[in-house]
Amino acid sequence: MPQYQNDPSIRSITDADVPTAVDTLARAFADYPFTRHVIAADGHEDRIRRYQELCLTRIGMVYGRVWVADGGCAVAVWAIPGQNPSPAFAELGPILGELSGDRAAASASAEQAVAPYRPQEPGWFLETVGTAPEAQGQGLGSAVLLPGLEEAEHAGYPAFLETSSERNVAFYERLGFKVTADVQLPDNGPRTWCMRKDPR
Repeated sequence: MPQYQNDPSIRSITDADVPTAVDTLARAFADYPFTRHVIAADGHEDRIRRYQELCLTRIGMVYGRVWVADGGCAVAVWAIPGQNPSPAFAELGPILGELSGDRAAASASAEQAVAPYRPQEPGWFLETVGTAPEAQGQGLGSAVLLPGLEEAEHAGYPAFLETSSERNVAFYERLGFKVTADVQLPDNGPRTWCMRKDPR
């Protein structure tokens, strides 16, 4: 039995969890180097909140898998093989562009810089993960990632992610990820690491 099923606080997201989960992600990313770089400073927290809400409800919950811990105090959003969210991205493109605001060019150049290092084969991709600031350091971040990691492993798929926090690199390495690329984003952007965890 998967390890997370022994912990009743970790489960697939429900509609009732969405407000708490969005709040968690908005606060977790309020000062994250990558989102600071690609999303306008004007009304930044509101822009982050809307961006995370769209990624959660229109991408993750429709085309991927989402788990929460403690009713949304930690949340992990995965893109999974066999699902094609292109229609949603096409529809959301203009809205996400507006949320970038005057950072749209930086956002586009960041995408171009990282794109060559993204996996070509199918796998689980960690779209976003966050823990409410007051709940950090209690193991919820690791716990909410385990279901996705276990399902990817069970199905024989690698798991991938990108992070712009050096502290996060060590955290993910403890979960079995290895750095596959270390990219300095253009336009004075943050250093960004691509990481991969292969199935055993």
